[in-house]
Amino acid sequence: MANIDTIMNLKEVILGVLFISGDGIERDFLAEKLDVDKKSLDKAIEELKAEYNGDKGIHVISYKNKVQLSSNPNYAGYISDVLNPIREKSLTRAALETLAIIAYKQPVTKLEVEDVRRVNSDYAVQVLLDQDMIEVVGRKDAVGKPLMFGTTENFLKRFNIADLTELPDYEELMERINVIREEEGTPQETLFRNVEDLEFNEELPDFLKGEEIQEVKGEDLA
Repeated sequence: MANIDTIMNLKEVILGVLFISGDGIERDFLAEKLDVDKKSLDKAIEELKAEYNGDKGIHVISYKNKVQLSSNPNYAGYISDVLNPIREKSLTRAALETLAIIAYKQPVTKLEVEDVRRVNSDYAVQVLLDQDMIEVVGRKDAVGKPLMFGTTENFLKRFNIADLTELPDYEELMERINVIREEEGTPQETLFRNVEDLEFNEELPDFLKGEEIQEVKGEDLA
């Protein structure tokens, strides 16, 4: 591994670390892991901030003793125009179907989601958790105490709605999902049942057997 023997080298290393991280990193942590003194680290960061400012698309920002890469706020509109369609596309098919069920039936368990979709939803739920579209809101007061999921504030922001009362009509949402399926060549048959007619199955999955957890009542989730 090359030695960090100049401020120029240190700047490039910090830039690479910040790029890969995406999140803010503590200055003290950077100094410790890169084995450099605080003065050298601060100097390299200040030079990076001077280089990446003004009209540059990327800025180097500092807050709460952390340093992070950030897009230029002056270009937020252009960035949104490019990235929003990509992000929306990443929530198609299984993930979007799963998100729709959770949005309308929350709090809802994964087993209940799968009872609607009739397919395993492990991956879709994980994708939505990773993208901060849904979160665990408690455990159901039922056999096995399965996790219950609900939508997040990020979900509201993502779909530009103030609260859940602004969700579109369920049938309208299903039509939107069908359009996405048609565009991607996904079969439409048997994926959904009417959620209002559902009787959910609370069968205990193997991985939850023997789990001891605190009971969560419905009123605790309000």
